Amino acid sequence: MQNLDQVEELKSSPELIAKLYANSIMKHYKAGSIILNENSHIRAIPIVTKGSMKVIRTEEDGREILLYYIKAGESCIMSFLGGMHNETSKVKAEVEEDAEILFLPIDKVSLFIKEYPQWLDYIFRLYHKRFEELLEIVNAIAFKKVDERLLNLLHKKAELTDNKTIAITHEQLANELGTARVVVSRLLKQLEDQGTVQLGRNKIILV
Repeated sequence: MQNLDQVEELKSSPELIAKLYANSIMKHYKAGSIILNENSHIRAIPIVTKGSMKVIRTEEDGREILLYYIKAGESCIMSFLGGMHNETSKVKAEVEEDAEILFLPIDKVSLFIKEYPQWLDYIFRLYHKRFEELLEIVNAIAFKKVDERLLNLLHKKAELTDNKTIAITHEQLANELGTARVVVSRLLKQLEDQGTVQLGRNKIILV
């Protein structure tokens, strides 16, 4: 768990942190819960204080691709932008590991921007980080082979949970990479033959 007073941009303003907690609603979610769907109206901004979420883009044909993760102490910049401009969500947010989330109403988001420079710093830092992560996604799709992207995703998941045993199906990995399940299964078998991973039932162990 990361209390907001541990977040670099916020900890210099205890008053802002107190208002964030006072004006938000705290909710708990299990892994796999959908926090936000595409085309949904955004009435509150999620701030993760425990666990993590993943943000996914879905195409009309049903294919998905993982955009980025939201860890404890972070929020979803897509929600900020969509909510403040009264637009519907362009992404889906799903809980990656059991999470505790604060939901801050949109009107308070705008109010705090005017009152607290630390809040604006927090938003800009998130925007910068997500922009860099999206550039990495574009670069990976354009220039990297699927096997390299798969291994990078597995390492990212292990780092996120601080656990080298990753509970996930081949189909879930395929969805996050925007590719076919058979491709992921074939590449995982190759990685296992190389001694890079061990495959189990609905789990993958990084060696």
